Parts: sequence; structure tokens; C-alpha cells
Amino acid sequence: MTMSANEGFTPTHLLGGTDRVARLGYGAMQLAGRGVIGLPDDVLGAIDVLRGAVEQGVQFFDTANAYGPRTVNQLIGRALSPFSVDLVIGNKVGARRGPAGEWLTDSRPEIVRTQVEDALLDLRAEASPLTYLRLWGDSQAPGNSPEEEVPLEDALGALVELRDEGKVRHIGISGASPEMLERAQRLTPIAAVQNRFNLIDRSGVEVLAACERDGIAYVPYFPLATGMLGDPAALTRPARRLGVSTSAVALGWLLRRSPVIIPIPGTKSLEHLADNLRAIEVAAALTDEEVSDLTSVEDEESASLDTMSTRMIDSLTRRQSSAA
Repeated sequence: MTMSANEGFTPTHLLGGTDRVARLGYGAMQLAGRGVIGLPDDVLGAIDVLRGAVEQGVQFFDTANAYGPRTVNQLIGRALSPFSVDLVIGNKVGARRGPAGEWLTDSRPEIVRTQVEDALLDLRAEASPLTYLRLWGDSQAPGNSPEEEVPLEDALGALVELRDEGKVRHIGISGASPEMLERAQRLTPIAAVQNRFNLIDRSGVEVLAACERDGIAYVPYFPLATGMLGDPAALTRPARRLGVSTSAVALGWLLRRSPVIIPIPGTKSLEHLADNLRAIEVAAALTDEEVSDLTSVEDEESASLDTMSTRMIDSLTRRQSSAA
């Protein structure tokens, strides 16, 4: 399943069969304030990072109405609009924040439609290049279970209507199980799936296999496991050999793991942004043996969406503790 150097490293992906994008994107969640609420302390710095990403070749951005809520989309609109034709902003709808800032799934068709309209207003755009419907198939967190059971077909149907109206170009799903992806594809072509997947969490491997089969972009969130990957020898050895950070190696491995993967690391720092983008060079420089060793860090044969890896749970727990 691992791409070898002999097959060559593919630096781009043809999203939805029409939009070719570089395969290292940018995740904008960190541009919100503390707890992903409100504006960041340094608004101008956030704008500089967004513009710096475009200047350094990033074409694929990830965001959501729930980030802020809405403030991150407003920053992207302020920094990057009008968007060039080769820029894809992927926005997630179907989730909202509760009164205490908790993350709640809400995929009622009227909410989906309202959130798309709000996103277009915030992004200063007439149409969304890519809109994901947030589902609940990859989360064990109770808050992510929908308060009201909405059939996937009804929620996704709202996006299909918006696409037919010219307000959405490509449709994606986030937090999908293999069964959810199959149901979604019966209704509409799916251009991208966003699920967890990184060096220490392979829970999305079955969905990744389906995406590979159908040429769908697989966009792993938490591609660096919230920055707490640990220091396995498989990670540190190539980092020393190439003179790069372990984060760049972890992202480079994702790029080599599958030609449909588009990682979306996020950062508030221009320096960290430049380090993340070195992953493109790293992906081409990793040996087949190094890629194999990195793949073997976690057992993919037993990985399942039903169970988050222990190391990923520890990573999220430490992240929550540090944010408290």
C-alpha cells in the first residue's frame, strides 16, 4: 500500500476530476482565539500567515463555520479574497458550537443551507469550491453525536441543491465511516473525505482505501497528532539524515503513504509554515525503507474507526490539559 520511490512522488491531486491542487494544504483552525473561539490575539499576524501560505504555493485550505464561530472564515476572506481560480477553500458545515464552546453536530438541511450562505458571506465569495458535510462516523466523543437524527441523505441533499444552484462546486464529507461514504456516493460524487489519519492514528485506513479506489482526496485532520507524535526511531532517523524536523518527516510520510492524501497542517507562525512546507521535499527524499518503517509505527491491520489509538487519545488528552 505504500508508494515507492520507483513509482515517483505525485505532488498534485486532481480534485473532483477538475481542480488540480498541490498536495500539501493548510488547516486554518489555529487562527481562531483560545479554545477556537473568537479572533486571535494577533489578527494581522494571522493574515500574514494566510497570505504567506499562498505565496509559498499552498492552494488547498481547510476551514469551518464552527471555527470562531465564523471568525476564521472572515479572516480568510479578508486575507485572500478575491480568490484566484487555482485556490480551493474547503469549508465544513453541519456542526456548530454550544453555549460552553462544545462541538455539536447539527446537519439539519436548513442549518446546512444557512451555514453555506454564511460562509459565502464571510469568505466574500459567490461560490464555495469545496464544502464538506460534517458527520459523526469517526468520533467517540459524545458531543459529536447529533442531537437530532438527520438522515445523511437529507443533510447531503441540501448540499446537492446548493451545488445545483451554483453555490457549491465540489461536495465532500468529514467524519465518514466506509458505509457513510458509500451512501453519500449513491447520491452525489464525493470529491474529498476528511477523517483522522496520522503516524500514530490509522483509524481511517478503511476509508482511505475506498478513497484510493475511487480517486477521492483524503484530507487527514490532526495530521501531526496535535504536535505530539513522540520520537520513534523511524521518525528521528530520517529527520537527522535529511536535516529537517520530525514534523516535516511525518508530513512527508503522509504524502508518500498514498497519492490521494492531502495533509492540512495548521500554524500561526510563518517560520512553522515554512518548516511544514519542507515536507514536499522530504516526501521525495524518503527512501522506501524509511517509508516502510514509518508505516510500521502503528498497526494498520487492526486499525478501526470504532477505536481511537491509545497514543492518539494520550495526545488529545495532553492537548486539552495544556489548553486548560
